[in-house]
Amino acid sequence: MEFRPCIDIHNGRVKQIVGGSLTDVGNHAEENFVAQQDAAFFAGLYRDAGIKGGHIILLNAADSEYIDVTRKQALLALKAYPGGLQVGGGITPENAEEYLEAGASHVIVTSYVFKDGKIYFDRLQRMVKTVGKERLVLDVSCKKVGNDYRVVTDRWQKVTEEIVNTKLLDRLSEYCDEFLIHAVDVEGKAKGIEKELVAMLGGWNRIPVTYAGGVHSYEDLYLIKELGKNHLNVTIGSALDLFGGSLKWEEVLAIMNKKTEK
Repeated sequence: MEFRPCIDIHNGRVKQIVGGSLTDVGNHAEENFVAQQDAAFFAGLYRDAGIKGGHIILLNAADSEYIDVTRKQALLALKAYPGGLQVGGGITPENAEEYLEAGASHVIVTSYVFKDGKIYFDRLQRMVKTVGKERLVLDVSCKKVGNDYRVVTDRWQKVTEEIVNTKLLDRLSEYCDEFLIHAVDVEGKAKGIEKELVAMLGGWNRIPVTYAGGVHSYEDLYLIKELGKNHLNVTIGSALDLFGGSLKWEEVLAIMNKKTEK
């Protein structure tokens, strides 16, 4: 179990937002926190702490008036910590190599592969051919619809018909090195984790999985350790002291590294 930090960038600023509030119209998002520091500052913190596998997410659409400044921030972070961070948000075969050459360890892909309510395996294969399975992370972020967790795409705005379960993970794991899974219903709300989703992910252990969404207490971390069978990685946004929350990130690291007991 590892702590995987995040750098979410929206309109050229490092932010923590409420996941379901993001819209392309007006480049709007409900904000929990807007950092005064740039993305390179946070990348430097993670570098100095020796934490690898964190993710940079570009939250603006490719045609947004802010995409250039958001992209600039992402590239600054990669330059500050080459080889230590993954990058996602609008990744395609056409731009993936640029981010890898800029220092990304992996690229994170969602909407290029999940489109119109289904998985385009031809696109997935093209992405693998472009960057290699070992440098590809699939974001299968989801929200609960009825009794199922459905994959959401396009910056969490579109719900697909794909159900996140062990069968889907088995199938997709043949094409990628890791999964990143945001529980969108609780993302950015710091009111508790999706226990059912965490337990399902914890029962599956073929390749690394990072869970994000709802962590708001140290108890949540111990619960993820338990339900995730100590192999589910976790990211924390709004609840972390770096982003205005109450959880001290040094304490989070200690819990992840088993330096403290419940």
